Amino acid sequence: MLCIYDFCNRWFCVESGSIENPSIILTHGFPSQAYSYHKVLPILSKDYHAIGFDWLGFGFSDKPQPRYGFDYTLAKYVSSLESLLNELPINKVSLVAQEYFAPVVVKYASSHQEKLNNLILFNPPLTEKHASLPLTLSVFSNFLLGEVFSQDPLRASDKALTSCGPYKMKEDDAMVYRRPYLTSGSSGFALNAISRTMKKELKTHVEEMRTTLMDEKWKVQTTICRGQRDRWLSYDGVEDFC
Repeated sequence: MLCIYDFCNRWFCVESGSIENPSIILTHGFPSQAYSYHKVLPILSKDYHAIGFDWLGFGFSDKPQPRYGFDYTLAKYVSSLESLLNELPINKVSLVAQEYFAPVVVKYASSHQEKLNNLILFNPPLTEKHASLPLTLSVFSNFLLGEVFSQDPLRASDKALTSCGPYKMKEDDAMVYRRPYLTSGSSGFALNAISRTMKKELKTHVEEMRTTLMDEKWKVQTTICRGQRDRWLSYDGVEDFC
């Protein structure tokens, strides 16, 4: 575990493997944590210098108060990702992105293609049907009700993470995801803020991501991986896009 500081914030990062190996950056989805890669990191470390981190507002990274230095817009996440990667001891990297944060990573990558070896997207939102949050997540954006629900560890963590597919978590793993919501109300405030942003901006950013990936100027080797049992982001239309 290590903490990286950009100009304003502390990022919680996990690192595995020799710095002499090719670097791979693992970014988690919304809402989740770098802990989602805890079984993958030891495997990757045999051949890669693997780094995962918690996005600002999630897990054990800082959770700035909205409107005081970090507004939880997708544009802010793009610039914060750039700040973080500039602080890491890496040159060219492979970037991995999950689900609703994929547009953020693709937006960053579009301006820094020379820094990427390749890009891997897990269940990214690619179609018009993907351009709105599922009810399980959009409820956190509601006025008053969303503020209440985002402070409930079981609803903000367990229900949000397990409703996307046929998955079950062990209690020890579930406690890792709950802990930020149990220890500070700032986790709930951040969840409420990013949910509101996603509700407003996701459609635009999904369209921008589609345009970027189909543009002839896009030169980064890109792999898209889909789970056919994802309850949030359906498989329909994905093959046509690819």
